[in-house]
Amino acid sequence: MLMPSKVKYRKQQKGRRRGTALRGGTLSFGEFGLQALEPGWLTARQIEAGRVAIQRHVKRGGKLWIRVFPDKPITKKPAETRMGKGKGAPEAWVSVVKPARILFEMEGVDEKTARDAFRLAADKIGIKTRFISRAFEEAVR
Repeated sequence: MLMPSKVKYRKQQKGRRRGTALRGGTLSFGEFGLQALEPGWLTARQIEAGRVAIQRHVKRGGKLWIRVFPDKPITKKPAETRMGKGKGAPEAWVSVVKPARILFEMEGVDEKTARDAFRLAADKIGIKTRFISRAFEEAVR
């Protein structure tokens, strides 16, 4: 599971997920990518489930890049606990995703295989996404 090895502060505030991604919106490494279309939090478990689904579908062929990293701690108070007594303990790690952010990139496979693999991964993560390719990016520019 992805998580930072060390953080400066154990707990963070929630923050807001307004606007589009400033960086990470274009394909940098691979030929095909999975792009987020709405804001949200991707947990480390969702990222890992997407990675496993992709690699199982392409039968470990091609190369995969994960372009998001869960570096934000999410806290939770124990069940059946009264209000007050401070903030809960860190429970999970999430990555803040804004629209236009590339989540995964892949190369070394044909377009149909990549499209199917990314569809499987998109089902594992809880936000709307779309499949993009280098040809699509150049046509948009």
